[in-house]
Amino acid sequence: MYQRSSGILMHITSLPSKHGIGDLGKKAFDFVRFLDKSGQSFWQILPIGPTGYGDSPYQSLSTFAGNTLLIDLKQLQKEKLLRPKDFKNRDFGQDPEVVDFQKVRKEKTELLRIAFSRTKNSYKKELSIFAKANKSWLDDYSLFMALKHHHDLKSWQEWPKALRDRQPKALQKAKKKYADEILFWIFAQFIFFRQWNALKNFANEKGIQIIGDIPIYVAEDSADVWANPKLFLLDKTNKPICVSGCPPDAFSADGQLWGNPIYNWKRMEKQGFKWWINRIKASFTLFDVVRIDHFRGFEAYWSIPGDAETAAKGEWVKGPAIKLFDAVKKELGDLRVIAEDLGFLTQEVIDFKNETGFPGMKILEFAFDSKEESNYLPHTYDKNCIVYTGTHDNDTVMGWFEHTPEADVKKAKEYLRLTKKEGYNWGFIRGAWSSVAVVAIAQMQDFLGIDNRMNTPSTFGGNWEWRMKPRKLTKKLTVKTKKITRLYGR
Repeated sequence: MYQRSSGILMHITSLPSKHGIGDLGKKAFDFVRFLDKSGQSFWQILPIGPTGYGDSPYQSLSTFAGNTLLIDLKQLQKEKLLRPKDFKNRDFGQDPEVVDFQKVRKEKTELLRIAFSRTKNSYKKELSIFAKANKSWLDDYSLFMALKHHHDLKSWQEWPKALRDRQPKALQKAKKKYADEILFWIFAQFIFFRQWNALKNFANEKGIQIIGDIPIYVAEDSADVWANPKLFLLDKTNKPICVSGCPPDAFSADGQLWGNPIYNWKRMEKQGFKWWINRIKASFTLFDVVRIDHFRGFEAYWSIPGDAETAAKGEWVKGPAIKLFDAVKKELGDLRVIAEDLGFLTQEVIDFKNETGFPGMKILEFAFDSKEESNYLPHTYDKNCIVYTGTHDNDTVMGWFEHTPEADVKKAKEYLRLTKKEGYNWGFIRGAWSSVAVVAIAQMQDFLGIDNRMNTPSTFGGNWEWRMKPRKLTKKLTVKTKKITRLYGR
């Protein structure tokens, strides 16, 4: 399913743009051209759902909707839905290397509303077709967003009981009352998917495949949980009985408390895992390859009491494991999935991942623990894996050298034969590219040799904000990237 190849990890929000955040416009197309000219086969991105509190793409308001902050406003100008005067006195943020999500969300949403007000009947037929094709999730999502904005963006669990519990009369009344607002959110999704499909088609024409990302869990404050409460372990007031996270380990004495509601796997199995099948099917209409986050959670997951303040009081609970993916494969056929199999792995998890046949992940930054041997060292790989210098949750290579114990750094220098002349970042890329792993991927920050981390797990604020400066995709970088890619047969 994979040929020996390579790619670059950079989220769309990290692209340069005049409107405060990377988008689906010209710079995204330019990045595809850079990937093509530099000999790459893949562009890996993070989840592209609409983000809520904390701005994390892994805590989305919907697992099916697109993030409307990624819409290219210049394209709306070309379509005469926006005019130059609409942009006057708007503040999208002043730092070209940082996304100011609060400002971007305010300005872009206002501009999208202006664009919507000018559609009149020009998109009536297209909107109708789009709404019907996506009815299974769009009806609930658009109503959810209309209600959320009416209630000052509060969580759906703080709405009036009748709406919180989806009482039919209350929903019917809301649909009539907020009909125009509902149509606005349908319009915004229509524009997003039209722009997304144009970008993906262009990438595929250039021979670039998109690797997307599915978080294993969905956000508590999401259209998914609101619309499907029985598919999650919730109490009578729709509060989570138990939530997700990771147990205590060497990196965190209290573990990681993610807080997502846990799936009601018994009910999902009775329904033939229909919700998950639909979710994965939808992902493969957007992406060529899908990385599934926290894959080990399907075999067994860390379940934490809903009222716990840390993850320490959790327990391991068995998940659906291979039954889920047998059902998915029966319905959808063989899938190009990357299993994020990092963290604490039991033999049961390893056997489950091998049974699926999906390639797992290797992180080169994890390889150089001077106290023990590691199965992240390239000489231990088999071909059926994807090697990364690091991911969005790791330091960049240059950051790793700054924050890693001296003994581990020494081991990396010896193993990879690193030199300042070559550049430590390029030495790590060489280590990944020269390995037997079928696919090698590095963060864009590592190609640029900069220390701008995307996310630090278990921290709040300052994450997901990095943006690449304009004019960084130079001819010199293109040639150098293509040379190392050709050298190692990728």
